[in-house]
Amino acid sequence: MLIWLAEWMREELGGPGFLRLFNYLSFRAVMAAMTTFIVSLVIGRRVILFLHRRRIRDVVEDYGVIDVSNKRGTPTMGGLMMILAIAGGYLLWLSPVSPFAWVGLSALVWFGVVGMLDDWGKLKGGGGRHGLSQPVKLALQGLYALAFGAWLFSSHSPLPASLQGQLPLPFLKEPTLELGWLALPWVVLVFLSVANSVNFADGMDGLAVVPAAVSFMVYAIFAYVLGNEVYSTYLQFEYIHGVGELTVLGGAVIGAALGFLWYNFFPAQVFMGDTGSMALGGLLAAVMLMLRQEALFLIVGGIFVLEGASVLVQEKIGIGLLGRRIFYRAPIHHAFEHRGVAETKVVIRFWIIALILGFLGLLSLKIR
Repeated sequence: MLIWLAEWMREELGGPGFLRLFNYLSFRAVMAAMTTFIVSLVIGRRVILFLHRRRIRDVVEDYGVIDVSNKRGTPTMGGLMMILAIAGGYLLWLSPVSPFAWVGLSALVWFGVVGMLDDWGKLKGGGGRHGLSQPVKLALQGLYALAFGAWLFSSHSPLPASLQGQLPLPFLKEPTLELGWLALPWVVLVFLSVANSVNFADGMDGLAVVPAAVSFMVYAIFAYVLGNEVYSTYLQFEYIHGVGELTVLGGAVIGAALGFLWYNFFPAQVFMGDTGSMALGGLLAAVMLMLRQEALFLIVGGIFVLEGASVLVQEKIGIGLLGRRIFYRAPIHHAFEHRGVAETKVVIRFWIIALILGFLGLLSLKIR
């Protein structure tokens, strides 16, 4: 919203020349990151105290060989901190006329609410099995995905018609997959897969937030390139008018994620819960779909892909078909913990892998 104030001051009051900075995506992205980081730090302790006093504390189930005694009683639903910081900071620095901005915020809020309902059910029921049932959770996520897909492929979509129904592939210039009638089911699949894979990764202190920040960093850079006619033409991507606004959103998420990490690193003072993980996952899915870079997630979000795949293989193939476990534990980070690897070592190694995968994803901008 500050961009409107800056424009008014320049036009009506002949304001100082530095107000032109508000027209630059890079400036607004950096300022959004700084704003959400500071907001997270300021409200963080207050949110933690509020959750603690309201007895909104994690109910950890006993894993037997995995010691969870140090987790029990830690405030959860700390994702509220990130949602408030992202929404508040982004509203200050977004361009109010951009449809990309408002759709991104809608994904953040919708999936945050779904996660909040799931967290609340677990708290009231006394364990992880008492949250939203899987069919209800998937239905609520799928409902938003259907509405999002209907908008994305409609005549009101800000995407070029040539990109609707196309799935560009990383490291390839021309070849894309033509989705055709599968476009809408594909959108639903992307939302369900990404939102829940980020949720699965949220099982250790700080584990999910850094790979999420790395993913948003990469997609923010892609948004900057695809939303710039000169850069997109030079790198042989199709130009998407206005999509650069997602760069500012990416900056807001990165700042809020780092602010949350301030309280979430080992030993965590607060957990993001499904409130935060689903909000981040749903927003990440919306961003990649608006950029038409879903296939890139297989690289950039490799940590989340691994976490989600490990759960799917364990439950559907191992236990469902074979009647036995394939991994010691699932998601995969618990398998390493089961083997005696320290939690902090698992987390930091996953962070390193996430950064390497992020850099690899950025290479696809040039190597095509």
